[in-house]
Formats: sequence, structure tokens, C-alpha cells
Amino acid sequence: MLTALSACTGDARPDTTSPERAPKVLLIGIDGVRPDVLAEVATPNLDALAADGFFTDRTRTTTPSVSGPAWSSMLTGVWPSKHGVIDNEFEGRHYDAYPDFLTRIELTRPELNTFAVADWVPLMELEAGDDPVSDLIDVKWTLDGYELGWAEADAASVRLAVEHIAQSVPDAMFVYLGNPDETSHQNASIGQEYRDAIALADLHVGLLVEAIRARPQYSSEDWLIIVSTDHGRRSDGDHGGSTIEEMTTFILVNGPTVIRGGQSGATSIVDVAVTALTHMGIPIEAGWSLDGTAVGLRLDRSDPGS
Repeated sequence: MLTALSACTGDARPDTTSPERAPKVLLIGIDGVRPDVLAEVATPNLDALAADGFFTDRTRTTTPSVSGPAWSSMLTGVWPSKHGVIDNEFEGRHYDAYPDFLTRIELTRPELNTFAVADWVPLMELEAGDDPVSDLIDVKWTLDGYELGWAEADAASVRLAVEHIAQSVPDAMFVYLGNPDETSHQNASIGQEYRDAIALADLHVGLLVEAIRARPQYSSEDWLIIVSTDHGRRSDGDHGGSTIEEMTTFILVNGPTVIRGGQSGATSIVDVAVTALTHMGIPIEAGWSLDGTAVGLRLDRSDPGS
């Protein structure tokens, strides 16, 4: 049952980083989670991450509050006015100029291992190419939630990610979970079915965290786990407007370099990609024109606003 802290505690954990600890990042994106509903659902895995990390439920998403532009902004770190996506048709996209954070990592440090899995096909494969998550990613899995069933597809996505964590040497990962959003749409509500889907997503988060912490190399790795969502929703299960319920999302950040607590100031969906890049030690170049800033991190490894 996640609840935001009213202000940053200012208490940082002891410095457990060292040059030998390799930075790693896992972004878990859960589609369509309304923060005030999330606070009412039993989510022990997310709660544990938040209690030992940073959490805010005052994050602003894109206008319009729909998946295409919102995920594009989360993954690229820029607003729709730059990446060009204003709906779920993805027309006018400019991912060549504003690629996703995993592609930024590949272009900057191609020796690093990148992974992405999603069961909403347009995130991974657009008919005309130039995908939101590009083909430069080392391991890229696309599942179809409409074909497999969203709960089943999310479970399959997590299995693929857990296998990769256990059998490979991952550096940067993105795992998308679509079931909560689709469940709310299908039931036209934010009722029990939607809440059960959020609880199931929390179980998936637990499996991913468990897999990371079970790695034999875990003690020499500096894992940053980010959990966020693309948009909220109205009580009828729909979204796309500019109400507070549709526009408000959350960001959760957990790891050795994270400030414990929360903050009273607002954050934005574009902060997610910049937070991931900053943790990975990727210099934020002025020419990238990113709109976000790193949130929740204790170490100032770069100046995202430069």
C-alpha cells in the first residue's frame, strides 16, 4: 500500500558504491496505474522498494494522457513537442533524433548489455520501423497481450526477463507490464478487477527483484530499480484527458545510490530516462536536448540540465 512521503528525509544511506561496483538499471513500466488506487492495494514488493528507496506520487505525464506519447516521453526523456508522438498511431515520431534510453546507452557504450521486453506490440514493433524501443537493443522480446491474454503475456515477459537476469550479464533493462491498463479498460472501472491486476503486477515486480538479488555477482553490482507508469485514469477506466486523475503518475527509485524518502516537489515522466542514464554514468550531452532531470539519486554523476 504505497503512500508518498511529504518531503525528502535528507537521510542518505552509507556510501556502498565503489569503482568496482558496476552500475546496472532495471526500469519496470506498469501501464495505467493510478497512484491513489495503488495506495489502496496491498503491494508488499513495491512497498519494500519504496520503504528503502525514493517514492513520489506527484509525477506529471504527457498531454494527452495516452500510452503512445507517455511511453515515448518516459523512454526518451523529452516531451511530445520533441519526439513528435501525440497519440497511439505514432505518426510524426522522431526517435532518430530522440531515441529511447537503452538506445542512448548502446550508442554511447555499445559494450553494455541491453534488454527489453513488452507485450504491447507498438512499443517494440511499428509497421514502418523506427520503433519506440529500437532494434539496437541487444535482446528485444515482443509479445502480444491481445493474443496471449494480458495477465499471461505479462507473466511470460517476466519469465523472459528473469531468465536473462540469471543467465546473462545485463546492464540496462526495460520490462513492460500491460495488464492493469487493459483490465481497467475491459471492465470500464477502477474496481476490484483493476486492483487485482495491480496486485499481480506487484508479484511480478517481486520476481524481478528476487532474480536480481539472487545473482552471484550482486554484491559487486550497483542496481538501480525504477518503477513508473505512463498515465492515470478516470473512474470509468478511460484516460486521455487532463484531469488530475489522468495526468498524475508516480516514480519509485531503489538502489544503493538513492536518497531514502520522497519529495514534496513535482516530478515529470521525462525524468525517468534521465535518472536511468545518470545512474549508468552516461554523460548527458547538451545536444540531446533532454527535458528531464535525475530524481532520487544521491550521487551527482552528471548535470542533466546542462
